[in-house]
Amino acid sequence: MRCFEEFETDNPNLKALDLILAAWDEGVDTGVQPQQMAYAALFTALTDLVSIYGEDAVVHLTRGLEKRIGEGEFTLARRDQ
Repeated sequence: MRCFEEFETDNPNLKALDLILAAWDEGVDTGVQPQQMAYAALFTALTDLVSIYGEDAVVHLTRGLEKRIGEGEFTLARRDQ
């Protein structure tokens, strides 16, 4: 699924995303369920952010996610019910 490997860029965000996608693919290929990969990724991201910015900043960040998730910002495909 490596979406950005064909782009030659110095953009650190795209490089980071490409690395995460590669690790995700490797995990799934070895039998790790996507849900487990997601929880591990969230845990890793949150612990790193807390370490860098502190608990209060991460609480503020995560509170803002509720609205963004509800508005479909992270939904790749919607199902008609």
